Amino acid sequence: MLSFLFRSISLGLVSAALVLIVSPSLRPSIIPQVIEQQVSNLNSLQVSFNQAVRRASPAVVNIYSQKYSDNDRSKLLIQGLGSGVIVSEKGYIITNYHVVEMADQIIVALQDGRSAAAQLVGSDERTDIAILRVEGDNLPVIPLNPNYTANVGDVVLAIGNPYNLGQTTTFGIISATGRFSNNTDGHQAFIQTDAAINEGNSGGALINTQGELVGINTASYQPATDMETYGISFAIPYQLANKIMQKIIADGRVIRGYIGVNGLDINSVTGRLIGSKSIGGVVVLRIDPNGPAENAGFEVQDIILKINNIKINDLQSVRDIVTDLRPGTVIDVGILRKGEEITLQVTVEEAIR
Repeated sequence: MLSFLFRSISLGLVSAALVLIVSPSLRPSIIPQVIEQQVSNLNSLQVSFNQAVRRASPAVVNIYSQKYSDNDRSKLLIQGLGSGVIVSEKGYIITNYHVVEMADQIIVALQDGRSAAAQLVGSDERTDIAILRVEGDNLPVIPLNPNYTANVGDVVLAIGNPYNLGQTTTFGIISATGRFSNNTDGHQAFIQTDAAINEGNSGGALINTQGELVGINTASYQPATDMETYGISFAIPYQLANKIMQKIIADGRVIRGYIGVNGLDINSVTGRLIGSKSIGGVVVLRIDPNGPAENAGFEVQDIILKINNIKINDLQSVRDIVTDLRPGTVIDVGILRKGEEITLQVTVEEAIR
């Protein structure tokens, strides 16, 4: 928006300059008018993300998880507060696992005043994702752009229901991508933002300036010490949340592949330590004695180079490829062992947490 306005102003100044060059006699009268008009345009410039919020906010819902009272099984008490995002006309809602964990009943409140009991389709504790579904006509759906890539410095807005105050929007930028939060098992890359995410915001939408879903708000950074922190919050990338949703809709849960290896990324430092001239790949440091990799003949110090002819750059790429595979799938893993490239066939098993 800003670039469009500045382009318009610049075009106006250039056009005026051309007129003055062609007709010098007009200079005394036109110059003051042109300057005054352009200054007026700058003074009236107002940056607002109102349109983005208006596009996205109707699809961000309040979620109240309820649990039966221990003393009276007929009485439901609110035990959790959060937010969610309607991502499908069929009524599918993405929220956080921790928002609905252990809930006996889940109530969803839309911004147009409607409310309904939601069905829990499934959840995944590892990624902190839960999928709900509500019935209803003309449900608002948040704008989605699968081609959007989160970049550091992008302006984002977090929408949710902090402390049950009502729907609230906070503003910030993407501070980092590919972050690993202390709140997970280290397998999940988060978007880090300085947009405020407080209790009740969890499960809400992180959007860009077009109102498109960027991620699902999940947590604020809480260090193990008493040190206070500000402006460090995390969101689950939409692409990951959507992938988890599709798995849950298909199977009722997330089925992940597993081959049973762990290792270290090969960079210039680790390459020198292990005597490898190549940069990229993963050196195997641990093998599950009862896992598929052991059965396939893996050895410690093997260097994983490819999986099904896909080049491996780091351990995260191994996890990304393997976890998406169905158990029973046979894969070709290209490795480097003592200077010789060989291929091992591995039968993927299901990961059991």
